[in-house]
This record gives sequence, structure tokens and C-alpha cells, in this order.
Amino acid sequence: MRTIEAIERELDIVPPVQARREAAQWMLGIAEEALEAWIASRGQTPTQQEREGFRLLALHHQGAEGVASFNACRETCREVVYHYNLLTLDAPGDAGQRLKMMAMLVRHLAFFVGGKLQVEGLGEFCCASKPLRSESANLAE
Repeated sequence: MRTIEAIERELDIVPPVQARREAAQWMLGIAEEALEAWIASRGQTPTQQEREGFRLLALHHQGAEGVASFNACRETCREVVYHYNLLTLDAPGDAGQRLKMMAMLVRHLAFFVGGKLQVEGLGEFCCASKPLRSESANLAE
């Protein structure tokens, strides 16, 4: 299982993917890996089950058990699924913009999980991870 840092590095160097379906599947997999890292850090085995047809949603459900603040990323997970559906079902609209949005959401999810791994009590909403990331970047300098 990869670390959150490895996942973030991969998101930084996204290889060009010609087909939007492949890109959407790749990003959904990255989002699942981020949640798997959280679940594994708690000594659990990540589920293989699905909720509403998506493993990502089942992983979120598992990750939130006993940690109410983890529900802060529930809507981010749902937005990832929404953009995945738009891209793989060939919905009309700007596929390039949808790919960018999905990538941003997956990165946001990875940042949130990375923050939770550093500080268990990290905020009640995803954006609370930004100050932690800024603080750790300043410490590294």
C-alpha cells in the first residue's frame, strides 16, 4: 500500500491520458488508495464492498466509523463519484474541465487524509487541512 506522500507525488506528475474514461478510472483508484491508507493506519483491512455502486463510498463509510470528523470528506467523495460518472457515461459538456475538477477533488481528498494521518482531530471540514499543510511546509524549510 502506498503512502499519502506517494499518492500526492503521483498526482503532481499525472501522465497524459488520452481517454477520459481511463483518466477517470485512474483518479477514482487514487482516491480509493487515499482512503485505504487511512483505514490501514487504524489497523483495519480496507473493505472490498461497494456502497451505491462505488467502493470509494464504502471505504469512506468504513473510515468514518468511530471518527465523526472524518465525515468532513464525505461530500468530496461524492463529488469524485459524480465527476467519474460524468466522464465515463460521456455526458455532454467540457470533458477537459471535468477532468481538472475531478483531479482537484482527488487531490483535496488526499490532502485531507494526509492531514488526518498527522493530526487525528483535524477540523470538522476538509479545508481545515490547509493550515496544517502550510505549517508542515514551513517547518521543512
